[in-house]
Amino acid sequence: MPLPEWDAYDYDASGVGMFSKGHLFGTDYDGSDVLSQLVHGTRMSLVISFVSVLAASLIGGALGIIAAYRRGWIDSVITMYFNVTLSIPTLILVLAMVAVFASPDPFDPGAGMPRVLVLVLSLTFVIIPVLGRLARSSALSWTGRDFVLVAESLGMKKRAILWNHIVPNVVPQMMSVAFLASGVVIVVEGGLAILGVGTNPGESWGSILAKNRGDISMIPHTTLLPAAAIALTVMALNYFGDYYRSKIDGRESRI
Repeated sequence: MPLPEWDAYDYDASGVGMFSKGHLFGTDYDGSDVLSQLVHGTRMSLVISFVSVLAASLIGGALGIIAAYRRGWIDSVITMYFNVTLSIPTLILVLAMVAVFASPDPFDPGAGMPRVLVLVLSLTFVIIPVLGRLARSSALSWTGRDFVLVAESLGMKKRAILWNHIVPNVVPQMMSVAFLASGVVIVVEGGLAILGVGTNPGESWGSILAKNRGDISMIPHTTLLPAAAIALTVMALNYFGDYYRSKIDGRESRI
């Protein structure tokens, strides 16, 4: 049976409980199907999370590896950027960026940038130094390995050493942390939605939770189900990150 539209209102079915006919997970106060909202919100929550972490991995990884291998003033400048950004609380920094760049009305972009785009850019900005510092420390540990020193003594170009010896060993370590970062981003997006600076109501797990939090005493499933979706996804991402990390540790011990 096809699911109802996630944003359709049926006030005759307002607050229907779980496992009701036509509404497996019930409806919210407006009569919108909760399961449809969860399915629709999955896309937005995962897109915001994965795009932010992927962009931060590419930018932060590149900056961290360059800083570790070039050293000198380049390393000092990049490290200072990492430290300054990390010294500012993440939530405050994201709130400030959304307030400055995003449209005040999520339904009408107006003069500001689309809310989702600003969320992705701001989350990317705050994740870059986290993954960048990881990439830098990992690259520093690999630049002193014998095979890198031999490649340098043989006159191999620095760019070739980076691509052939440093990057392939740094990327796996970043991937394990990227899983954990993806879970953190989903939680942060939910927190921003509760503070009123998230996506449009019902478009992500966090905005579904924020929309229905006032009805938790009367129809608790409308709040508990998106919270459970967030919790289970974060737990799964943490598990994959830990599992991947154990594989990396075993691989590095053999090098």
